[in-house]
Amino acid sequence: MTLLSLDKITKEYDGVRALDQVSLQLTKGTIKGLIGPNGAGKSTLFHLISGMEKPSSGKIYFKGMDITSSETYEISSLGIGRTFQTIQTLMNMTVVDNVLAGMHMRLKGGFLSCGLWLPWIRKTEKEALNQAKEILEFLGLLGRWEWPASQLSYSEQKMLELGRALAMKPELLLLDEPAAGLTPAETKRLAERIGCLKQEGVTVFLVEHRMGMVMEIADEIAVLHNGKLIAEGTPESVRRNPQVIEAYLKGKRLDA
Repeated sequence: MTLLSLDKITKEYDGVRALDQVSLQLTKGTIKGLIGPNGAGKSTLFHLISGMEKPSSGKIYFKGMDITSSETYEISSLGIGRTFQTIQTLMNMTVVDNVLAGMHMRLKGGFLSCGLWLPWIRKTEKEALNQAKEILEFLGLLGRWEWPASQLSYSEQKMLELGRALAMKPELLLLDEPAAGLTPAETKRLAERIGCLKQEGVTVFLVEHRMGMVMEIADEIAVLHNGKLIAEGTPESVRRNPQVIEAYLKGKRLDA
């Protein structure tokens, strides 16, 4: 089943094309890597999928629904979660409250019902807290759950960023350079967690410069260069693609 489909997506800034007629699909329950040099258009593509920006032309479909003009909150409510290159952690809040903040899009309850602290609201709050603890345990952060987020290490903050995205219970998770700044050991652990998400049925679209990680966990890889999709396929086919080697890798190892 095709979960996400991009049809001839183009994005221009003052006449400069950041993306040029990009078409690709994500199959439900898979991990797809998106690679390319800096400035290739990778983060721009994620901005368009998540609704932060709108394409100049082309269409974006999620589960067959046209979401091209949808707002960010609408796209989130449909089941698309995202992390960012730069950490968006709420430093003045506790670890568990950061995860709970990620749930606000799917929790119900208006001002009056919350103010009256009705029984069903108390039940919802308890369930949300239990879910938050499960996420933190999955990420190895349960022992930090009452800590201020500002006291976490950089790698722990990256994990917390992932936890907040998971709190939305996304069907599609967009990960924008999640391993940036991590040690090899931390990167390996992150890759294991992403692999577990796939087993749980979460579809992952991953932008990452750690080629070894992408080659290890991705089912398919798409390659952008100067805003154009120049290759798409299995890790092995991309590794051997002459156009990819010439335009992007220039002899660098793809397993580094």
